[in-house]
Amino acid sequence: MNIIFMGTPEYAAKILRALAEAKFEIAAVFTQPDKPVGRKQILTPSEVKIYAQRHLPSVPIFQPASLKDEAVAAQIKELKPDFIVVAAYGKILPQTILDIAPCINLHASILPKYRGASPIQSAILAGEKQTGVTAMLMDAGLDTGDMLDFAYTPCEDKTAAQLFDELGDLAGELIVKTLRNFANLTPLRQDDAQATQCKKISKSDGLFSFEQSAEQIYNKFRALTPWPGIYLASGLKILELELLRESRGRKFERTGEILSVDKFSFCVSCGEGAIKILKVQEPGKKPVDASAYLNGKRLGIGDIAL
Repeated sequence: MNIIFMGTPEYAAKILRALAEAKFEIAAVFTQPDKPVGRKQILTPSEVKIYAQRHLPSVPIFQPASLKDEAVAAQIKELKPDFIVVAAYGKILPQTILDIAPCINLHASILPKYRGASPIQSAILAGEKQTGVTAMLMDAGLDTGDMLDFAYTPCEDKTAAQLFDELGDLAGELIVKTLRNFANLTPLRQDDAQATQCKKISKSDGLFSFEQSAEQIYNKFRALTPWPGIYLASGLKILELELLRESRGRKFERTGEILSVDKFSFCVSCGEGAIKILKVQEPGKKPVDASAYLNGKRLGIGDIAL
């Protein structure tokens, strides 16, 4: 079975590794062009490229700036793939490529929910108790193709980083099973009426206030840490926090009030419920324990925090 793989981040690299370890024939790897990273703008390859160079040295790697070039489609056609496997590639496949071979995408949600660029973060933000991966046949739409199979996992209390890691492993297992059993699978049409869309995460999404419920703040923290992180209008970043489950449903007279302080942390009232803050960072300063921040600001129990 001849496979062309298209993907970019660590999530996709795990899927490529699963294909390689299952002894599928990888005809080529497509990934995003190297990008400048960090303050020094060092040109850095994708996780998929790094994996392929280390573990699949004989497999050609392509990094086209666009897939719309007819020469790219011709190149793929020459490789005679039986399947094209796509995972977080970051580019839309034009019809000229979709027509070459069955294109299977490993989307990190249970479709038709959370079509689009941020399915993992969006599931957490919505307070979902379960998420997973969908293996789907690609069509011209965005994550709208017929579904082939699913893998599920609980997502309560998990961060986006933890889920990216876990779903990459699940997706690797799922694509191996899907390809081996492809002839026996019956594609299931998506119910567009049940579909939800999710946009690309931006830095502004990290803004929050204590007017929100503790649950909403906790979900935002899980979804957006480490990037863009969550922060108040003052620019203060919350680097570590916990949800006070015993406070669920409780309404306080004032939001943002410091309820208690201990050696390293303090608890704050929210629109509903309360959270414990353990570490913060002011703009341009180093991270500090939350209680040290309070001491520096001369704040204590009963004061409005931050």
